[in-house]
Amino acid sequence: MADKKEENKKVKRPTALKRNIQSLKRKGNNRSFKASVSTAIRNYKDSLAKKDEADVKVRLNEVFSLMDRGVKKNIFKLNKASRVKAQMQTLASAK
Repeated sequence: MADKKEENKKVKRPTALKRNIQSLKRKGNNRSFKASVSTAIRNYKDSLAKKDEADVKVRLNEVFSLMDRGVKKNIFKLNKASRVKAQMQTLASAK
């Protein structure tokens, strides 16, 4: 019984080490999210090339949603999200 209590006990760490662990986790999450945004943009451009209007709208909404979510999570700055969304909208209206 005493062994289980010792296993469940939190490990004391110096603050700098804890912050480093947190930043590495955050970095991994951010990279993963940015990769999903890149994939969504690539899929959107592919659907533009195929000229399937229903698919284009779905993909555009997906890109917009991911960019807005990225701003909310402080992964992207607001201006970058606005710029990317404007570029994607311009591509849609040009085709």
